[in-house]
Amino acid sequence: MTSTSSPHDGHEPRAASGRDVPPAAGAGDGREGRGGPTNSPPRNGLTSSAARAMATLALLVLVPYVHPSLRRLQLLTPLPEGEGLVVVAPPAPAASVGETALVVETTEQAELRQPEEVALPPAAAELAPAAVASEGKPPRSIEDPSGRAMAPFFRALAAVERKEPGSIARISYFGDSIVAGDWVTSTLRRRLQKRFGDAGHGFMLMANAWPGYFHNDVVRLAGPGWQVSRVVGPFAKDGLYGLGGVSFRAQGAGVFSRFATAKTGSFGRAVSRFAVDYLRHPEGGRMEIRIDGEIRETLDTQAAEAASAIATYEVPDGPHELEVRAQGPGVRAFGVWMERDTPGVVLDAIGIQGCRIRFLDKSDDAHFAEQLRARSPALTVFQYGMNESEDGELFPLDQVESTMKAVLDQVKAALPGSSCLLVGPMDRADKKGEGYRSRPVIPKLSAIQRRVAAQVGCGYFDTFGAMGGPGSMGVWVQRGLGGADLAHPSGAGAEVIGRWLYLALMEAYEAWKADPARP
Repeated sequence: MTSTSSPHDGHEPRAASGRDVPPAAGAGDGREGRGGPTNSPPRNGLTSSAARAMATLALLVLVPYVHPSLRRLQLLTPLPEGEGLVVVAPPAPAASVGETALVVETTEQAELRQPEEVALPPAAAELAPAAVASEGKPPRSIEDPSGRAMAPFFRALAAVERKEPGSIARISYFGDSIVAGDWVTSTLRRRLQKRFGDAGHGFMLMANAWPGYFHNDVVRLAGPGWQVSRVVGPFAKDGLYGLGGVSFRAQGAGVFSRFATAKTGSFGRAVSRFAVDYLRHPEGGRMEIRIDGEIRETLDTQAAEAASAIATYEVPDGPHELEVRAQGPGVRAFGVWMERDTPGVVLDAIGIQGCRIRFLDKSDDAHFAEQLRARSPALTVFQYGMNESEDGELFPLDQVESTMKAVLDQVKAALPGSSCLLVGPMDRADKKGEGYRSRPVIPKLSAIQRRVAAQVGCGYFDTFGAMGGPGSMGVWVQRGLGGADLAHPSGAGAEVIGRWLYLALMEAYEAWKADPARP
């Protein structure tokens, strides 16, 4: 597989004051290395009143880290929401070309793990009775005016259900911070795999590109030394980010990432095949591939021209571990996926914290299309709107619509035989006194996504309507389903949305199977 490395028109980074990169919020948002020069040097040095004020502020921020009892007051640590999930503020796009060093090592992060069975709050039953019962009719059905949008995916599911050898129903699920933490996606993955079979975990980034990045039902570890460029900034000059929107470059020898099957639970306990997605390029170095502690291969990633490459390693179906270790600087990699040689479902959770769907167009067109074809999903899912709602209408809504359509047209052109599904935005609220008010942009974003889905030929799931429409986030927060930031779901809320999506997909799938004239 090859891809040219030259950037294309319309993908140059925009200035930070430009409308395409609006300012975003707060501490703990993963904006590493964004310092820059000021217009004039400070006066009076450390004795200035501004310096004293900053020192006092820093002291107040750091005091809660002294003792565990003050953990809930830590401003730079995500607050827990629900069972095993956390809310992490989205990072602001860094409108510059270059790299930033990852400051957080990738560990097992057991505190982020979502239980296989999430206990929903009793008060949630009247809001989401089908989700509580885990069966029945979803609050919203998948909208498909064409009647054909989901057919390719359903054909793949039917082949899996018949246990045809080599059949896999593969889903590539793109989204923002909700997906970056494997929220919603882990519930959907588990329920589909429980019914149709576990064909593997799917795609994962080389390391945690953001503090809140996590995957359930797999073991992931990575040491320090990775430099990253991301579609949310800092940008890669060549526009090559792989499937997951992040390019990783090793600073030197010994930089490593590990991926292994889960050691507990019902899912992710076996793998038949690892695939390493990386880049061959003129400054490429050598990387060592170890499987279960033994060297399998040493890859030389140097090449005359930049070209994406995939190295696949077959193993006997069962528990295994793969390690990628740089032998020097220059190794550039994107991620790893894990699959099995058994009929079933694979779901790639491709979350990009702080992303808007239009940021996917930061990738070189040919490269992104090539990466999509390499995965060959039967279904692509796009769950965006959280960060678009943060923008409000500072980025004009007509451009939100046109850029969304452009990205989906690219995906459809790369995968003409696949299905696609848009998962609409959740409600988002602001607290006014003792009450909650939905942000006015939410129904507008929902309407835009519904319209674009119909134009492009994708299915659409109305999350906003399923939640209850205007004012629903306030009710969700009071019932334990909404996050403290009034934008994300709690752990229980993410579980509910995941169950709704599963019920909606199964409702549409059963209707498709029962239709004698099905496409």
